[in-house]
Amino acid sequence: MSPSRWTDEEFDVRLGRLLQVGVIASALLVAAGGIVYLASTGLASPDFAAFHGEPDRLRYVRGIVHAALTGSGRGVIQLGLLVLIATPVVRVAFALFAFARQRDWIYVAITSTVLALLAAGMTGLI
Repeated sequence: MSPSRWTDEEFDVRLGRLLQVGVIASALLVAAGGIVYLASTGLASPDFAAFHGEPDRLRYVRGIVHAALTGSGRGVIQLGLLVLIATPVVRVAFALFAFARQRDWIYVAITSTVLALLAAGMTGLI
């Protein structure tokens, strides 16, 4: 076996670890953001009479990252949710890399198509 190729078991282990890291990182970020948010607004009484969505700055990746880096609890929570959403996308990108490494060109083509569709969907092109 060539050192540049992975066995199916090695691929599965690496893929499983990637998914575990993504979900755990997301959970830790959301929990940390929740703690910060509750520490700063925990005694405030919520207004259930009207729905108040997230501010505009927390609806885009740049604003979320900026808010998280400045210590905003809401920003850290949103960043955790972005990590959770990105985890399966990174999984597809990892699979593309792994299939290319194994020189499995049919799966490279299929996975490239899936990744392109995910990217187009996330950017609003489709």
